[in-house]
Amino acid sequence: MSIINKPVITEKMTSQGDKFNRYGFVVDSNANKVQIKNAVEKMYSVTVDSVNTQNYVGKVKTRNTTKGIAIGRVNKHKRAIITLKAGETIDFYASI
Repeated sequence: MSIINKPVITEKMTSQGDKFNRYGFVVDSNANKVQIKNAVEKMYSVTVDSVNTQNYVGKVKTRNTTKGIAIGRVNKHKRAIITLKAGETIDFYASI
């Protein structure tokens, strides 16, 4: 089971990484904070200071089209905001 699914790379998370040394990840919904901390420390070789998690609820979305009303659903997921010790960073673009 993979705990970390993907990093969250948005304008807001990039600015928080620069200012507050915080990074976001989409994680497995059943993972707890200790498992997330260990997975990040092992994957990126950094020291994690704190972990905050957010559960996003899947929502039903509708839109009007020429063929009628289209109904879809946004998947639910869990995010983790990781704060690192001072002086440590994660470079997501190193492997590109």
